[in-house]
Amino acid sequence: MEKKKVFFISDLHLGAGNMADTHRAERRVIEWIDSVRDEMAELYLMGDILDYWYEYRYVVPRGFVRFFGKLAELSDSGVKVHWFIGNHDIWIFDYLPRELGIEVVDGTLVRDIMGRRFFLAHGDGVGRQSRMLHFLRALFRNRLCQRLYSAIHPRWTVPFAHGWSSHSRHSHKGEPTKEHPDCIGTMRYIEEYSISHPEIDFYIFGHFHIVEDIRLQSGNARMVILGDWTSKFSYASFDGTDLEIGYFKSRYNR
Repeated sequence: MEKKKVFFISDLHLGAGNMADTHRAERRVIEWIDSVRDEMAELYLMGDILDYWYEYRYVVPRGFVRFFGKLAELSDSGVKVHWFIGNHDIWIFDYLPRELGIEVVDGTLVRDIMGRRFFLAHGDGVGRQSRMLHFLRALFRNRLCQRLYSAIHPRWTVPFAHGWSSHSRHSHKGEPTKEHPDCIGTMRYIEEYSISHPEIDFYIFGHFHIVEDIRLQSGNARMVILGDWTSKFSYASFDGTDLEIGYFKSRYNR
């Protein structure tokens, strides 16, 4: 019997307009889930799983059927699934928790996992971020703004949202690195935070589209940035002792 593990994955951006074949991207993730299914005790989806999602009171966007079905299958079989809201899939309300039986987390979460202490977050808004980012986070989470937005027909809001997402990607050309100001701000914040919170063993983030495993200067804690599934196909696993970063080689990568 294989030892059970907890898996962490981030930034799938399913449905992104720059993907040549969104179904191919979806099948790749499902293939990975199936490959680790027998080992999986829990799955943490660390944000930006969907490139865009807006959940209305009576309808939900089309697509993602295969992926949602796989999450429902995991949940029904006893695997705990946790979905952190990112800066692209902000507007998840009650549909996914009710239909799929998953936990949705908006913000940061400190939790014991297999006897070790984890600080978990998507990564946007953690630490010293720009004023514009803080403004947008507040705007997108404002209830009045959400109601006004939902009053607009999806034929207008969906193309607008995908256009916004595409513009954001084009404005950050080149391979992402840990030298980006937002990433530097987060790492500095965590270095300071860990001094006053020595009980935390691991800090897990997505968002930055880089793969990093950093030993913090304050002690034995590690800060892990998970990468993405738009080019790196990376993930992390924890078995109660070791936390490892892996890269999935799929037939859909070719």
